[in-house]
Amino acid sequence: MGTVLLSSKRNFFVSKRMKNWYWKSFKTKTVSGRDSEDEDESDFMSKNEEFLECEKPWVYWTLIFVAGWFGAYTFILRGGVFCNAQTANIVLFAIALGSMKWKEAAYLLVPIGSYFIGAFVSEYLGKTVKRFQLLRWDTILIGIEALVVLGLGFLPESAPDQICQVALNFICSMQFNTFRQVKGVPAATTFVTNHIRQVGSNLAKYVRHHDEASENRVRIHGQMLLYFAGGGVVSTIAIHFFRYPSIWGSALVLFGMFLRLAYVDRFKEKERLSQVPHGH
Repeated sequence: MGTVLLSSKRNFFVSKRMKNWYWKSFKTKTVSGRDSEDEDESDFMSKNEEFLECEKPWVYWTLIFVAGWFGAYTFILRGGVFCNAQTANIVLFAIALGSMKWKEAAYLLVPIGSYFIGAFVSEYLGKTVKRFQLLRWDTILIGIEALVVLGLGFLPESAPDQICQVALNFICSMQFNTFRQVKGVPAATTFVTNHIRQVGSNLAKYVRHHDEASENRVRIHGQMLLYFAGGGVVSTIAIHFFRYPSIWGSALVLFGMFLRLAYVDRFKEKERLSQVPHGH
């Protein structure tokens, strides 16, 4: 009989504890409007992990500033196109096929193919370079970008615009594939369509729930938009004064970024060179 009573009491307290937990969980869902399980993994990581230097906001601000610089440069001086992404080229390729303009369609495969190869090369080299334990692939890529942009500034006005377009397609693809998350939040560094969507979507969530995660994302994506626009403004002003060599301004920014990241790789994060950035 004593054993039965003890078992009954134990079951009673366990049952009561489960009810309290369920009621607390229910209230939390009712107030917040969403499950705690729905919280993005990136938001959890941003609160509990120490990020690499290449994942910090200043890196992403700088990269998207340079991307804005590229966009203005190619649109004003090199063919009236944007080389940071390929959506427009895919549409033009489809139009050319539908119109049976085979040469035009074949030509459009060049920038599209360059973008494809850039993604492949960056993914392959990123795993290979890591074995040498000298610099992170992210750092090396910035150095490569700076050298390519420096070379583009030497092209004369008479040079085919396609040289500049394809070169920027290639390095923008590598950049987009390599730099994926800023402090755990997915963020593109070459175009801003998704940043606009994220600001609108997360602003609505913040207005409804007043949660820290949505506020943080509005801030991050809003900053990316502003830096991209800033890069375009600075590039346009530089073009008025320096014309084709004005792209050297973005090379200077990239060189400074490379030096800072290289210093961190060699002296501050040398023991973390094998650590993979979030999103890979």
